[in-house]
Amino acid sequence: MSQSSNANRIQKGILAIDKQMFDFIENEVLPKVGVDSDSYWSGFEKVIKEFTPRNKALLATRAKIQQQIDQWHLDNPAKNGDIDYPAYKAFLQEIGYLLPEGDDFKVSTQNVDDEIAHIAGPQLVVPVRNARYALNATNARWGSLYDALYGTDVISDENGQEAKGGYNPTRGAAVVAYAKKFLDENFALASGSYTDATGFKVVDGKLEVVQGDSSTELKDAAQFAGFVGEAENPTGILLKNNNLHAEIQIDSSHPVGKDDPANIKDVLLESAITAIQDCEDSIAAVDAEEKVEVYRNWFGLMNGDLQETFEKGGKTRTRKQNPDREYTTPDGGALILPGRSLLLIRNVGHLMQNPAILVDLGNGQEEIFEGLMDGLITPLLSLNDLKGKNELSNSRKGSMYIVKPKMHSPDEVKMANDLFNAAEDLLGLERNTIKIGVMDEERRMTVNLKEAIRQAKERVIFINTGFLDRTGDEMHTSMNAGPFVRKGDMKSQAWQPAYEQWNVDIGLETGLQGHAQIGKGMWAKPDEMKEMMESKIAHPQAGASTAWVPSPTGATLHSMHYHEVNVADVQDSLKSRERASLDDILTIPLAKDTNWTEEEKQQELDNNAQGILGYVVRWVNQGVGCSKVPDINDVGLMEDRATLRISSQHIANWLHHGVVSEEQVMDTMKRMAKVVDEQNAGDNGYQPMANNFDNSYAFKAACDLVFKGREQPSGYTEPLLHQARLDLKANTHC
Repeated sequence: MSQSSNANRIQKGILAIDKQMFDFIENEVLPKVGVDSDSYWSGFEKVIKEFTPRNKALLATRAKIQQQIDQWHLDNPAKNGDIDYPAYKAFLQEIGYLLPEGDDFKVSTQNVDDEIAHIAGPQLVVPVRNARYALNATNARWGSLYDALYGTDVISDENGQEAKGGYNPTRGAAVVAYAKKFLDENFALASGSYTDATGFKVVDGKLEVVQGDSSTELKDAAQFAGFVGEAENPTGILLKNNNLHAEIQIDSSHPVGKDDPANIKDVLLESAITAIQDCEDSIAAVDAEEKVEVYRNWFGLMNGDLQETFEKGGKTRTRKQNPDREYTTPDGGALILPGRSLLLIRNVGHLMQNPAILVDLGNGQEEIFEGLMDGLITPLLSLNDLKGKNELSNSRKGSMYIVKPKMHSPDEVKMANDLFNAAEDLLGLERNTIKIGVMDEERRMTVNLKEAIRQAKERVIFINTGFLDRTGDEMHTSMNAGPFVRKGDMKSQAWQPAYEQWNVDIGLETGLQGHAQIGKGMWAKPDEMKEMMESKIAHPQAGASTAWVPSPTGATLHSMHYHEVNVADVQDSLKSRERASLDDILTIPLAKDTNWTEEEKQQELDNNAQGILGYVVRWVNQGVGCSKVPDINDVGLMEDRATLRISSQHIANWLHHGVVSEEQVMDTMKRMAKVVDEQNAGDNGYQPMANNFDNSYAFKAACDLVFKGREQPSGYTEPLLHQARLDLKANTHC
């Protein structure tokens, strides 16, 4: 069974620790990081005693405020999609939802790695429970531009450029032309183009680009950062623009390089500057067994020794973390650049509890709050990196970066900040060694963002927006206000652009530039890279120093946007603009009327239900928390719990207001379950839903997310998902 009996637990004071968890920490971790067992567990117990009641009180405040808002909307019904906004705003202030704003201040976070403080670029988010994915993300600091272009739809399939079969030289030529155009635009030559180049050499510390019988140099000589090999015949040329590097790789024996006039075989781009190893939305970890997998992988990353062996193409391969990269500087010195993304770890938020450790505070045993457990264990696992004792370093500044999701208020940020104080004291770390990323994905967090940052002003290194979770909370908060617009119309509502701008405005006002990232959300379509290249440049143009990408390939392509846009200059230009409108942010995206056709309503239901089922069936049955799920049109979307939250809350809202009926929704769920089963027919580990609705844990969980959606705290999906997976494991592993 997944939830261990007390016979399988080790008692440490008030803590009853699952033996799998205890053995991992006691035998694998504590000896390696040099921490005494008794002092660690006694300190752990003390922190849990102090913070569990605080955690409960904050959740009770969430529930109370939601009840008050629900009642206000019942007492003040909307008319034609409009409410009395002055009265609504005054009410939100009265109940402490909308807090007064204090004096101006600037954050003072110290010892922040350049990847966060000074380098604008893509950010990968990856489930840390999957070692192979975790390593892929870590190694995505550098990516082949040629491979990223050749393997995606950025390069058209037209005019004989198809990517099918073996290597297509016509497509390859299009890739090379695209890459050289990128070099021309971002590392311009004094004359001519990189297409004219026939060689490279370094003469007296300057880059000389040979063009047949003549030669030229960089228009901006400062962009030449180094080289690999001999100065007269280098195998690599390192360039730098907007704090990002690109390496022109030269090899006359390479299949591509031998046919290039300058023997260029590839252009290597600095890509995923940072990567978030995720313990939260993109994983399923419901008990000690699964949490140990999460912790063990992070421990391996922090020690530099994580490896994963797997089969690919009929061969056994072993993946491990890349070493750093070495170059000769123009003046003949040595330059070492990181070979790996700077890693952050996203801990679990304040809501969830986990049976890995049971706690007895005098009223019987209860599951530990998972965010408290993460906050005390993940820093322990990072100690060797913090102390410079690991094989491959992560932070060169001696800092640890924890992203904290789903916080709702300054008080909740204060508790996270205090928890990190306690973790530092427990582990003998200097104050503010642990940094915090504050995710702006809950409505109450948005409107109080400045005060939330104030609570962690010596520790904050990250704020970002997340449209999906933020929309889910938007709908749940105002569930009683009326029916919402269709999901596809959400981004055109007044609150959404105001929310995105507000996040940047507050970040710049509070001095995050030079101390912390200001981030934007995920590109969810990993196969639609041409569309990403056309639209995601809007993120750096909006002043965001990072934005999320779903794959290493996506990171390489998105990195080109940060060469085109100097984010620091954009941020400087935005500091004087008027802050986004709070009134717009508070404008609820209600439908002015609900006279959609039956076909339109059914399309909305089909799309939402199919996405819910496609994600839930893998989460519950296979423990897969993030995967490429085909949508209703068979377009692969990277799904995690945020997408599930918005879809389930949307159906719950339409049900609540009679736009659709329970019978219609259930019929849709059953019909879409068959569609999802068919989409997964090629997966040998897949367990169909439609052949046994009554006994499918996944199908029942998906239905509960909709039919019990209004009851779920803040509309979160975790409680129902966790219970369904625990039930399934209990009934299949006994």
